[in-house]
Amino acid sequence: MEEHKIYRVVDFEVVGPYTLRVVFDDGVERVIDFREVLAGPMYGALRDEAMFRRVEIDPEAHTLVWPNGADFDPETLHDWPKYEEEMKRMAARWKREAEVMAEKRMA
Repeated sequence: MEEHKIYRVVDFEVVGPYTLRVVFDDGVERVIDFREVLAGPMYGALRDEAMFRRVEIDPEAHTLVWPNGADFDPETLHDWPKYEEEMKRMAARWKREAEVMAEKRMA
């Protein structure tokens, strides 16, 4: 089993639409475009750019959090290239599920 590493977000900056530069306690910086993963019950609300920009660093978990409770594991953010494609697949699945639910309500 792979060890779950502990990282802390120490700083961030909004650098574009749905895009953050994230700095970690080990000096690593990532520029992450979240646009393609903003789907589903938790992350979908962040498609509202005003809501997305309300991101903060949680003082206890040391990760990015939003007012609606959305957050990301700091390791996922730190190692984004490793997790990005899986996050996109999950977001696509959440989007399809939401579309199916909407169709059922309309029927």
